[in-house]
Amino acid sequence: MVVTINNDNGASSYDVSLVEDIDIKNQATVIINKVGSLEILLEALNFTSSTHRANLESLLRDCPEALVEVEEEETEILEMESES
Repeated sequence: MVVTINNDNGASSYDVSLVEDIDIKNQATVIINKVGSLEILLEALNFTSSTHRANLESLLRDCPEALVEVEEEETEILEMESES
């Protein structure tokens, strides 16, 4: 199994199947599986969050009484908070 690791120094590719030490090979495989699972969870959470935001916007769009005029400076703060 070939994995590519991207970091500040660029990208490095490793063929885990060529590792001779069975313990290191097993540890690498476990870590690869964990990272893969975490990436799937992150993607699912991002998708779910985007869907809920869109649903909230759709719901509130039909309530003009809830619309508030926000100054530009406040809008930037809210956008930064929502990215976290």
